[in-house]
Amino acid sequence: MNKLYIGNLSPAVTADDLRQLFGDRKLPLTGPVLLKTGYAFVDYPDQNWAIRAIETLSGKVELHGKVMEVDYSVPKKLRSRKLQIRNIPPHLQWEVLDGLLAQYGTVENVEQVNTDTEAAVVNVTYASREEARGAIEKLSGHQFENYSFRISYIPDEDGNAPPRARYSSREHGHPPGGPAQAKQLDFPLRILIPTQFVGAIIGKEGLTIKNLTKQTQSKVDIHRKENAGASEKPVTIHASPEGTSEACRMILEIMQKEADETKAVEEIPLKILAHNSLVGRLIGKEGRNLKKIEQDTGTKITISPLQDLTIYNPERTITVKGPIGACSSAEAEIMRKLREAFENDMATVNQQGHLIPGLNLSALGIFSTGLSVIPSAPGPRGAAASYNPFASPSAYLSGLYGAPQIGVVPHQHPVPEQEVVYLFIPTQAVGAIIGKKGHHIKQLARFAGASIKIAPAEGPEASERMVIITGPPEAQFKAQGRIFGKLKEENFFNPKEEVKLKAHIRVPSSAAGRVIGKGGKTVNELQNLTSAEVIVPRDQTPDENEEVIVKIIGHFFASQTAQRKIREIVQQAKQQEQKHPQGAGPSAPAPQRAK
Repeated sequence: MNKLYIGNLSPAVTADDLRQLFGDRKLPLTGPVLLKTGYAFVDYPDQNWAIRAIETLSGKVELHGKVMEVDYSVPKKLRSRKLQIRNIPPHLQWEVLDGLLAQYGTVENVEQVNTDTEAAVVNVTYASREEARGAIEKLSGHQFENYSFRISYIPDEDGNAPPRARYSSREHGHPPGGPAQAKQLDFPLRILIPTQFVGAIIGKEGLTIKNLTKQTQSKVDIHRKENAGASEKPVTIHASPEGTSEACRMILEIMQKEADETKAVEEIPLKILAHNSLVGRLIGKEGRNLKKIEQDTGTKITISPLQDLTIYNPERTITVKGPIGACSSAEAEIMRKLREAFENDMATVNQQGHLIPGLNLSALGIFSTGLSVIPSAPGPRGAAASYNPFASPSAYLSGLYGAPQIGVVPHQHPVPEQEVVYLFIPTQAVGAIIGKKGHHIKQLARFAGASIKIAPAEGPEASERMVIITGPPEAQFKAQGRIFGKLKEENFFNPKEEVKLKAHIRVPSSAAGRVIGKGGKTVNELQNLTSAEVIVPRDQTPDENEEVIVKIIGHFFASQTAQRKIREIVQQAKQQEQKHPQGAGPSAPAPQRAK
């Protein structure tokens, strides 16, 4: 339940007065009204209704000569780290909002609330009670364009609990008291169907959809109540890959039969919804993957533009045209590519928590829409926040794909070692990274906790510029992630290609051979593991610090994993050198050069 406090009431107000007032504004109260002198409490079973009541009534409605106040009723002991921020401009970029939130402390989690209000609403969890208090004091009434932020505490059941690692064996698919077992990730198919066919898919007394789910062993959710009046409704299908494809084919057949009988439309395309972060790998380099699917299945496939993405809409629409059989074949191939990309991201992110000890992945905040790290949002298609489409055991993906949040086991260690990464960006992107009067790069450095400098151009015709990022591992992860996302968001890369950047890191020349491995074995394994291109140029002359450059080229997750793995190899080499100083023990093999 969402308990609301109604304050500043006249002593003459009765419970019936409140019921009538709420009912007149289409906010009917189904539960009891607990009326006290000057204030009252009411309950709403749904957070969306609670938000609507607060936004409709608080400070706007007069009852018996007094303007009422409406807000969440949160006991003092539960006013801790969790806030709700309302009246956020719907077109506000996640990066801007997250930078604003980060000014007041470490943001552990941000979730967008599924509402039918024009403005966006988010629930924010700060790392500490003090940070949350500071945020609510400074952000209340914050003006952004023509919107004024409204902020409330929401109950924080864990706020007074001692810090702990929020790791659950159940969330990870481990049976209580038993060993870990392999568990297939739930990656549902999301499609759009014309509203006019919803009734035919459900069938009389729900018989059609019951038969469909039984035959395909699937769970099919038709989000009918979302976005009333829309011409299309989202449908989510949970099943095995084979069951998903069969359910999709049956839905297409039902719609086509209904269309033939009613002569409503001639062609019904298949419209698949996919998170923007996955679409680049579906398209493939120069569109090769899509072209192959089109050729193999005899279909025509188009994808909605990046410009359609907003704070409300992290999904793109993949439209497939052709006969039902061809569309079904294309769906199977499209979902295979999307599922593969999703599982790779999951594996990489899960690994990231182990590679950076103490990294609070869920505290990294929200990246811009170009990177696959935006929270699930309701969007014009509806329901993305409520049905939790990509449930999976990963802390980092609490934002990405709407996955449930878990923490990373705390790790006691000294002040993290400062790392330097040289990231190369297109010359024409420098202005976007710096921002007006340096605002963006300053905000980025503050958010990441890193030093970020852009080196001068090597010449007037230079096609790329070097960004020098100095900071501990978590700062590197955050800063580089934001830069990757900004480049995608600002369309410095073709919409059909994934952002791949070149990064240089320096390693001791004595450890270069270990990165390469005997006959190039280590570097080859590294490339296979991370999907990044790793190059250790041969015949390098070490610099004054006896270090050489390792080049890494890849998309964000690939680059990050490669960087961490290489630093892990270097750390192992240093530890071995400390155990066996030169001349005091077995000599290490001579470094091998990359071929």
